[in-house]
Amino acid sequence: METARQSKKVPLWRSLQTKYAMTYLVVIAAVLVLLNTYPVLASQEMVFQSKQTSLQSQAAVMASALAGPDSLSEEGVARVMEVLGDTGLSRVLVTGPSGLVLYDSAGQAAGQYALLREVAAALRWEDNIRSDFENGAFHSRAATPIVYRGMTLGAVYVDEYDTFAGEFLVSVQQTLRSISLVIALAALLFSVVFSKAITRRLGQLLGAIRTVREGEYSHRVKLSGKDELTQLAGEFNDLTGRLQTTEEVRRRFVSDASHELKTPLASIRLLTDSILQTGDMDPETVRDFVGDIGSEAERLQRITEHLLALTRLDAGAPVVTEPVEVAAVARRAEHMLEPLARAVDVSLTMELDEDVWVRCTRDDLYQILFNLMENGVKYNLPGGKLWVRLRAVEDRAEIVVEDTGVGVPAEDVDKIFDRFYRVDKARSRAAGGTGLGLSIVQDTAKRHGGVVTAQRREPEGTRFTVTFPLCERGERA
Repeated sequence: METARQSKKVPLWRSLQTKYAMTYLVVIAAVLVLLNTYPVLASQEMVFQSKQTSLQSQAAVMASALAGPDSLSEEGVARVMEVLGDTGLSRVLVTGPSGLVLYDSAGQAAGQYALLREVAAALRWEDNIRSDFENGAFHSRAATPIVYRGMTLGAVYVDEYDTFAGEFLVSVQQTLRSISLVIALAALLFSVVFSKAITRRLGQLLGAIRTVREGEYSHRVKLSGKDELTQLAGEFNDLTGRLQTTEEVRRRFVSDASHELKTPLASIRLLTDSILQTGDMDPETVRDFVGDIGSEAERLQRITEHLLALTRLDAGAPVVTEPVEVAAVARRAEHMLEPLARAVDVSLTMELDEDVWVRCTRDDLYQILFNLMENGVKYNLPGGKLWVRLRAVEDRAEIVVEDTGVGVPAEDVDKIFDRFYRVDKARSRAAGGTGLGLSIVQDTAKRHGGVVTAQRREPEGTRFTVTFPLCERGERA
């Protein structure tokens, strides 16, 4: 139910594809709106400024030509305007001081009063100009007073209706609209393609996540390119690779642990069944069977303790460490293993530098040394030797444990720290090994910043080297 709910298709209006496309289109629309408004408004303003300057200049020239000692008359104004020639304007009005029209280039208002606000403003000595853009044309009006020796003789009113500039501006607007339409269509197509490309790659990642969620840790996603999604795919593949490795280790661990626990349990069951089903078994045989049952129970206990130790190490619970003198812990392990070494005729040689301190716990360091030394005794040969050397090398404490035992084949050196791994399974079980000791050694050393390595010793035997960072006696954490 949960898987089906999470895997259902996302509605189109909520999908990333739609959101990417809409975001892109909104940005493009804003750019197109700016493209269709600012240039047109700026061009229109420039034309207005040009028109106003031109009209003011022409009106001023006419007013200057009409200013004279005599009062303005229709004949006098007509002569002056004839001299000025064609002005290129749509209309020119010349009025007297009362606003009476003395000259009208359009021939419509002569002898009438000019009821125009521009003329009224000009007669009050106020320059007045106005420009509009309507119906595809620029319509500009201006008026200026005719002044002679401080007296207002009248006013000049000019009117221009420019369709050429208006048509040019309209054509610019139409061109911008056409370009905008093409850009909008291209942007729409690009946004769809771009968003589909991104969401397709995200869909691949999402599909891979769902596949891995179902337990297919071997699945990998392949994305081309060098962008962030490709890097994300690479990180995802690395993660699934680690998950696959972890799952394989977990399954192998469960399988090995089950097998290790099943063997002593089967032996105990077989021995108890033999005792129960044999009614006339002699006491000596019963005693032997019970002793075997005790041995298998001890083996079960060792396996359980090792599993619990590994579980604690995997949990990574914080521990309180302190400076520990390595030589003292090594001697304690030697003391505990001396009886076993004498029993199997193995000689122990300790070469320990004094005053070598590491930050650890005493029990963890003891477990590391005891496990390595115990292996060197158990898997040695009669008359064999075991050396334990301790020295300070630069800023690290180096512990070397080497023996003259059966050794480890070169192809197995890298595997001996794996859990439940044994070079010789029959010999290891006979010696009471669980296949977990070296794993505990490695994990415990790592927990305290240590490193454990193993190598073959020529001509026979194995050498283990453990290094820890040095610390000062009494040093605080």
